[in-house]
Amino acid sequence: MSDFETGFLCLMTRPTEPLFYPKYNGEVYMDLPTEYLPERYQRVADSIKTNHGSAAKRQVSIKAVELPNFDYCARVPRHGEFNLFNPAQRHVAGQLVTDLLSQPDPQTMLSVAAYARDRLNPTLFQYALAVALLHRQDTGTVPVPSFLEMFPTRFVDPTLFPKLLEEGFIVQQSERVAIEVPPSFSASETDPEQRLAYYREDIGVNLHHWHWHLVYPQEGPLQVVNKDRRGELFYYMHRQIVARYNVERFCNLLPPAKPLKNLREPIPEAYFPKLLNSALNRTYPGRAANMILSHVNRPEDDAVATILELESSLGKIKEAIQSGFALSADGTRIPLDAKKGIDILGNIMENSILSVNVPYYGNYHSLGHVLIGYIHDPDNLYLEGHGVMGDFTTAMRDPTFYRFHGHVDDVFDLHKQKLPPYKANELSFPGVSISDATVQITSGKAARNRLLTFWQRTQVDLGTGLDFGPQGNVLATFTHIQHAPFAYQIMVQNESAEQKKGTVRIFLAPIYDAHGEQLLLSQQRRYMLEMDKFVVNLHPGENRIIRRSDQSSVTIPYERTFRRVDASNMPGTEQFRFCNCGWPDHMLLPKGRPDGQPFDLFIMISDYKHDKVASGFNEKENCNDSHSYCGLRDQLYPDRRAMGFPFDRLPTSEDHLMKDFVARFPNMSRIVAEVMFTNTIISRT
Repeated sequence: MSDFETGFLCLMTRPTEPLFYPKYNGEVYMDLPTEYLPERYQRVADSIKTNHGSAAKRQVSIKAVELPNFDYCARVPRHGEFNLFNPAQRHVAGQLVTDLLSQPDPQTMLSVAAYARDRLNPTLFQYALAVALLHRQDTGTVPVPSFLEMFPTRFVDPTLFPKLLEEGFIVQQSERVAIEVPPSFSASETDPEQRLAYYREDIGVNLHHWHWHLVYPQEGPLQVVNKDRRGELFYYMHRQIVARYNVERFCNLLPPAKPLKNLREPIPEAYFPKLLNSALNRTYPGRAANMILSHVNRPEDDAVATILELESSLGKIKEAIQSGFALSADGTRIPLDAKKGIDILGNIMENSILSVNVPYYGNYHSLGHVLIGYIHDPDNLYLEGHGVMGDFTTAMRDPTFYRFHGHVDDVFDLHKQKLPPYKANELSFPGVSISDATVQITSGKAARNRLLTFWQRTQVDLGTGLDFGPQGNVLATFTHIQHAPFAYQIMVQNESAEQKKGTVRIFLAPIYDAHGEQLLLSQQRRYMLEMDKFVVNLHPGENRIIRRSDQSSVTIPYERTFRRVDASNMPGTEQFRFCNCGWPDHMLLPKGRPDGQPFDLFIMISDYKHDKVASGFNEKENCNDSHSYCGLRDQLYPDRRAMGFPFDRLPTSEDHLMKDFVARFPNMSRIVAEVMFTNTIISRT
């Protein structure tokens, strides 16, 4: 591994430990110019180099370069909070990303970043550095650790860390044992919402949310923010998150989360996260039951907003949907049509720099997070920081996240409801029919159309995030939901004499709600879980398609969710590109129920000539295997159809149930698949 690659890894290791302090068991020393050291250490620079650099096996020399003016970063205090939902702090982050990306080569960027690292807010710096590394072509070989590695206190019960430190300091690395993470630590089982803690507090789920926002930052250089169908991806990724959460609620005999459409009503759900905000070393504040949102007036935190301001923004967004066009800053009417409308609305709602009119439409989504995140101390009277809703890395832990995003998704769906149902020629694939389809667990003699979930114990290494802690691996064991590997078998008839190309689209949807009532297709479409999407070649006659669950276009494997990027504690032993945007594989299936829970498994083959985009792609290259939620790096989204097709629009009046819809099209298939949950714990081998 080159010096600049090793240097970037050191920048991202133990992020609040001074950069000059040796990394990787004391084997790597960053040799900094004296003026790059924090002021406290400049007068002892010689002794620092003697004491820390002489024993290191490898030194990475940082050369002094012309530095940008970082005065603007003072808006985010070094030991204060960093909140990407706050517009001013988000602007600081965007400017920092711009400064890093503007450096002419990786070595110069490394020098600039080495100067900034120990002077800026650690969370701000690590966010901006990760965005820059992910978006530069010449740093594509640098592994980017996850926030779990850098800031583990945001993901794991802080009561564990004294045990982790004790184990790491006292016991030799080869003899250390993993410390157990309690599977449920934020509330007792008497709280009904705690039935969903395994979903909301799952480490992989929260890492996915953080990493998606790294790939799709709201501010920064236009070429970084302006990605293909970015606004639509914001809508669709969050729609899928909410759908998956509500389906999990059905699995646990709970109704769907009630959308938070009235910001003036009490919020009945309480949440006490019991996590440390690594920037402040304080716990994230909790929220008691039945608290009421109000204004937020915290200018020192760049957080000033009122409910009326949000209501005004929402009214203008709904007005745009109802009228069928949005107003640009110069008064131009921009059509919200079937092709571009949802993308325009996504950028308006999230309020990225791609919004067509920020002053008019405001900042509804982000300020909603701000109001909820400061509900406990809106005027900073008690000097409390933001709650978990104010942080990308923790927001999905809060039950209110799904209520608020359920409401946001309802607004998006107002636009989708205005679009006409898909016509038969948009749904059919002449000459192609599915004659049989099944899904089956791949190990042992399993029954057809029966899938299995269970608990699994997995170890994760937290050593790189324990500042001034023990060297080497420090392991924690956590328990999460998991599914047995499975595969689809699809028998397809190509009745023509020519080879055809199709897109296989697979969705899973609950048949019944929490009360056992059957869902109409018009309701079910909001709970459609995308399971996979891939392109197939169909030769004339019968085609047998086998597709494994671990090939899903939605998920990333365990290794890309939890594995330490340096893999063996020392840079240079293995290069591993850490592309961890994607839903965690262990959460692909809903939990199901012990007695089995039936789901509609929908399979469709659409005509590829209506799906293809100008740039082709190989799903086996460059982390392209999780494109359904994350798109493709530097390429067009690999599907011309609307995200969620064919369920993004309302069905026709004749399609009451899924079976009615499927019966009209031979290129579709519906089977009832059962998901059985076994309340046993299996250790990962």
